[in-house]
Amino acid sequence: MSSGAAILAALVLAVTAMGFLAARWGHANLATLDEWALGGRRFGTVVSWFLLGGDLYTAYTFIALPALVYGVGALGFFAVPYGALAYPIALVVLVRFWSIAHKRGYITTADFVRDRFGDRWLEIAVALTGVVAAMPYIALQLVGMKVIFAQLGGVLRAGGGLLALTTAFLLLAAYTYTSGLRAPALIAFVKDTLIYVTVIAAIAIIPARLGGWSHVFALSATLLAARPKPASISLAPSQYFTYATMALGSSLSLFIYPHAITSVLAARSQNVIRRNCALLPIYSLLLGLLALLGFCAVAARIQTNDASNVVPLLFARFFPNWFAGVAGAAVVIGALVPAAIMSIGAANLFASNVFGEFSRERAPLESARVKAGTLVIAAFALLVVFMVPVPYAIDFQLLGGALMLQIFPAFVLGLWTRWFHPKALLAGWACGMFAAGAMAYAGGFSSNVTLHAFGGALTGFVALYALTLNLIVCAAATPFLRRGELA
Repeated sequence: MSSGAAILAALVLAVTAMGFLAARWGHANLATLDEWALGGRRFGTVVSWFLLGGDLYTAYTFIALPALVYGVGALGFFAVPYGALAYPIALVVLVRFWSIAHKRGYITTADFVRDRFGDRWLEIAVALTGVVAAMPYIALQLVGMKVIFAQLGGVLRAGGGLLALTTAFLLLAAYTYTSGLRAPALIAFVKDTLIYVTVIAAIAIIPARLGGWSHVFALSATLLAARPKPASISLAPSQYFTYATMALGSSLSLFIYPHAITSVLAARSQNVIRRNCALLPIYSLLLGLLALLGFCAVAARIQTNDASNVVPLLFARFFPNWFAGVAGAAVVIGALVPAAIMSIGAANLFASNVFGEFSRERAPLESARVKAGTLVIAAFALLVVFMVPVPYAIDFQLLGGALMLQIFPAFVLGLWTRWFHPKALLAGWACGMFAAGAMAYAGGFSSNVTLHAFGGALTGFVALYALTLNLIVCAAATPFLRRGELA
């Protein structure tokens, strides 16, 4: 085993031990759902900052963002303003939701929608959307791990990295089942430290080895422009609308994913959420540095058929094997943390708002049921990695974001108004889901689609187009349904 593989294995085993030891954190009774799934709803500012950071900035962010910039140039930087836009939205939305959820004991967004609008089928629609959108997101964390295992070689490469991936999955499942949300919350401290060390080292060393930033940018501009599908280090005017819609659409959906909601509900007060909305933009600096690694890969003339390999290949070229192991551990541990939170969040939705609704009696949500659901959801995500080619897994994750945004009218707007009729919300949701799927399919599962109207064309984010249709249907159908009730 190489020194890099040995270091990665040692760090993964160390955080696995931390995951099991987290069960003793606070001497909590993990048989209760609040303690197991939400950390007792008493995480403070520091723990919540690491938990939300570990939750939202994942292993695949580390892998995919530089790969996107490597592939499409400046358009890939949409992730930087999207993070900045998301936090003011979160400050308004999540503080209000936390207050309502704290008073009423909600575990999920679907719990809120059920009480707000009193419609069983709308509740199930919201819950299923969260579960479906979480699946490819979890799968992509596992894809990021698989890329690292395959790159480091040795025993980790066996079966294309799938053997090591399965082992890591079993460890993830075991400590999540044992310790619940406390495990990823504790491991997030290690994950973020490793990622910051790796990114800072990469930004300090790699550009210098390539002749400095001015040379990196100049060479990247030349090489990107010379490709069969030319790209650029700056946005073309035709890309402005695409860039803006990707940033806005992604920012609207970021904090309504089930894993984000789970982390927010674990906070002990509204002030914890407010402080984190102020502090979490620090991660946007990290995103900007990660994106710049894409230009470094172009300037370094990294050649690969799979853009997911860009970062591992870059580190393998410019760092000794032992540090490549540290960087690999940052990615792998950066996958274990969000994968655990995503599994818990999706299991909460399925156990409470889908399975619970179809059982004979609506019983209180039990910890054992959610634990079992967590294992099933994580196992299904692993199956996706085994069966679906990586490019398709990435496409499905992008589609998942578009689907997730279709609960925006029921959940986010529902926090301030009951004006929408629940059946109108359900109809809008169905139209938005269908439109997102149809547009993504017609565009080859691209996250952007070009619409032609009035002699012009606009290329924009599928999610926002689908949400616009959703809102139009909700607004138009509500008065019609209200009049029908009065007739």
